[in-house]
Amino acid sequence: MIHGKGLMYLGNSFMLVGAPLMVGSIYGLIIGLIGIVLTIVRIIGEERMLVNELEGYEDYKKKVRYRLIPFVW
Repeated sequence: MIHGKGLMYLGNSFMLVGAPLMVGSIYGLIIGLIGIVLTIVRIIGEERMLVNELEGYEDYKKKVRYRLIPFVW
């Protein structure tokens, strides 16, 4: 199951790759892939902060296992 922010991040990733592909921009695609890597770094940092500062988040992580790509990560 993927929730809220995960869907937002997934949609953003499609946009970061899809828009440059539609217009045929290799430079845009490279920047989009860098954006996806930065999104992954943000997700990891955000989860670390939530585990440390939000009571019950560890249980939520067990319930909602996927962060960006359903059934993968």
